[in-house]
Amino acid sequence: MGLSWQQGPLSTGAIGRFLVPEPLPKRLLYVEPLRRRLRVRFGGSWIADSERVLLLFEPGRYPVAYFPEADVSPHVLEPTEHITQHADLGPTSWYGVRVDEQHIAARGAWRHTNLPAHAGDLQGLIAFAWRAMDAFYEEDERIVGHAADPYHRIDIRQASRNLVVSHQGRVIADTKRPLVLYESGFAPRWYVPRADIDESALIPVKLQTFCPYKGLCSYYSIGDARQAAWSYPDAYPEVRRISNFVSFEPDIVTVHLDGTQLRLEPGQLVVPHGPDRNLDIAEVVPEPTPGGQPAEAATSPLHRRS
Repeated sequence: MGLSWQQGPLSTGAIGRFLVPEPLPKRLLYVEPLRRRLRVRFGGSWIADSERVLLLFEPGRYPVAYFPEADVSPHVLEPTEHITQHADLGPTSWYGVRVDEQHIAARGAWRHTNLPAHAGDLQGLIAFAWRAMDAFYEEDERIVGHAADPYHRIDIRQASRNLVVSHQGRVIADTKRPLVLYESGFAPRWYVPRADIDESALIPVKLQTFCPYKGLCSYYSIGDARQAAWSYPDAYPEVRRISNFVSFEPDIVTVHLDGTQLRLEPGQLVVPHGPDRNLDIAEVVPEPTPGGQPAEAATSPLHRRS
């Protein structure tokens, strides 16, 4: 979640409202400076490097980074005849990205060519298709999934409340030391330490997804309850406290917190879509070896959990 995605204030699924006398337009686009150095890697070369990137937020989309053309390496962009129409920003021209004969992305970048006057901030700026490039970096650290959203926040808090998970009368977990994870725009998610779980009930699923803010996520079924639990075995440093803890889906198994049954709240599930790509684990797991796929690899993107 961020400013314009999932349940953010500019998204179509916003859970709050602006206290204004007149209704706002159904679609609000917002642009602001990223104020971070962002670099693009393709074909073994740095093809863009800028501290002047603008982030575009539009309803239902991940934020998209736009680079001044002066901060893009010369001669890597090749005009194509492919033109699309953006609902709010008008015609969009697409470019091939080429560093040599072996490294070519046929539709690797785009530019809005006839912007309305109110959107002039994007005039002449270039955006790169995320999955068509090798990688994006803030300074020397790789950013996965999409451009980092400065409005996305995660807080983790220790609790002493009693969390009990059961399925068909069997207690799966019972703890008085859960961690609660608060993520922008979502209902809280409760994570249980392994020592307080009957792990014989957890059946590993051959599936992984990834969250750009938490890392690779593994799943478990519980009896006939498919994908009823998940865990981040090696969560990113910023959220390391939930590493190897397990969270349970309250619409699939029964979860009680201090005696009150939890329910899945509207908008809780995350659909991995973006303006030019889907979220899938191919971006963050090693390429398959000749002997087969990496262990537990997902073959297609699915919902990720909070």
